[in-house]
Amino acid sequence: MATRQELTAKQRQRLADFIAPFLVRPGSKVSLAKDFDPGFKAGLKNKKAGVALLEEGVRLLSEYQARLAAQDTWGVLVVLQALDAAGKDGTVRHVMSGVNPQGVQVHSFKVPSAEELDHDFLWRYASRLPARGDIGIFNRSHYEEVLVVRVHPENLDRQKLPKASTKGDIWKRRYREINDWERYLSDNGFRIVKLFLNLSREEQRVRFLRRLDLPDHNWKFSAADVRERERWDDYHRAFSEMLSHTSTEWAPWHVIPADRKWFARIAVGAVLVTTLMELDPRFPTVTKQQRQALSEVKRALEAQAPEGAARDPFERARRDAKTAAKSARGDDKPQRPATGGANASELGVERSE
Repeated sequence: MATRQELTAKQRQRLADFIAPFLVRPGSKVSLAKDFDPGFKAGLKNKKAGVALLEEGVRLLSEYQARLAAQDTWGVLVVLQALDAAGKDGTVRHVMSGVNPQGVQVHSFKVPSAEELDHDFLWRYASRLPARGDIGIFNRSHYEEVLVVRVHPENLDRQKLPKASTKGDIWKRRYREINDWERYLSDNGFRIVKLFLNLSREEQRVRFLRRLDLPDHNWKFSAADVRERERWDDYHRAFSEMLSHTSTEWAPWHVIPADRKWFARIAVGAVLVTTLMELDPRFPTVTKQQRQALSEVKRALEAQAPEGAARDPFERARRDAKTAAKSARGDDKPQRPATGGANASELGVERSE
């Protein structure tokens, strides 16, 4: 069953062209500061110009999510990574505003608990994966294990690893282990959408100041955010290494320009819609036997209509809407034959549909 407005091949191509600059080509070596511009806006002039695009993206995402849930074959995991103040929470709130909340779960990962530290580093993430038919969002994710833990290697000591496990290049080994895990998930019907919200140092400074200046935003500010800002270069090196080693054919990274929140939301929506279009989930096909059974149930329900009530109010409303649409188009206006003879209504003949 198609969406209300299936995209044409030309529209699909435009969507693919729009998100192409964000893709980290698998196998490429990334220098985040040089390769991706946080202020990029793809030729869109301002927020007003992007409102309609965001609304259309939300609508399409809602329709494809309904198909994803009905088909119950694929699951989708959205991985969001960014530095502080990049807008992860707002992006989730706006882009997912039109979807059924029953089919979306958001998980934020903080400092690991004692129980989580007693397991392997992927355990707590694996336990929160989405089910088939659902969309799961990791607001920060298993990539913290090669980002924060790498910038702050003292966190590695808390993971109780045997000494033999810390020998060699532990980060390259973790990249491989993460790639293998994501390949396993992909092979089992779970599509992974990895999004890095790329914020400039100056825009982060401005957003921190906003949190300080607006009383109702003070709660968002933490002194720890400023301390982490002092490690900006270290984080950028870690992000560049992460993007270089873990953007794969089965789970590529997209670097989203985040200096303009409105554009970041459009870009994230476009990547998600493109992913769902590639999966192309469909509503289950009803068999002939099932349709016959449904018809019998329909007749029984129609027979229970009280006196004066429509046997099927929905069918009548749909018929009325169809008639109104024809009237608006002018399809119901009588057409005089070219010969000049009388039309059907003048002859007292009812028009057939």
